[in-house]
Amino acid sequence: MAPKDPKSKTLVKPIARNAKATVRYELEEHLEVGIVLTGSEVKSLRMGRCDLEGSFALFEGNELFLKNAFIAPYEQAGTFGHEPKRTRKLLLHAAQIEKWRGRATIRGLTIVPVRVYFKGSHVKVEVALGKGKKTSDDREKIKREVEMKEARAAVDAVRRR
Repeated sequence: MAPKDPKSKTLVKPIARNAKATVRYELEEHLEVGIVLTGSEVKSLRMGRCDLEGSFALFEGNELFLKNAFIAPYEQAGTFGHEPKRTRKLLLHAAQIEKWRGRATIRGLTIVPVRVYFKGSHVKVEVALGKGKKTSDDREKIKREVEMKEARAAVDAVRRR
């Protein structure tokens, strides 16, 4: 059974995660937004056929759009299907749009989709403000992991005595 959202007590069913988002970006602030979809897209999402890798969100005018997100075509839709990587509108309040537009442009942050899920019968997208990680960050992370591994080995050696 799908877990419940603690705030609204509705069922939350995960569809897809952007696993590389946490590797490529330092994620700061998260926000749950709605998305405008066609019927065949919703049916495809119910089957779990979605991929967020390489997708991002951009402001166009006073609206936020999800770009490069893959939702597989629904086979039974026939000629009434959808284009898999089309641009999709994200639904935010005007105040949220202004707040996030300012943060994205002034601080140079990217808006990254983190996951897609059903909340009740509605499809929601969790987006986050992300600052791109540098390769030096990866080297420092690896160095810390090696140091922690050596420290654990030393503690284990002392315990064995």
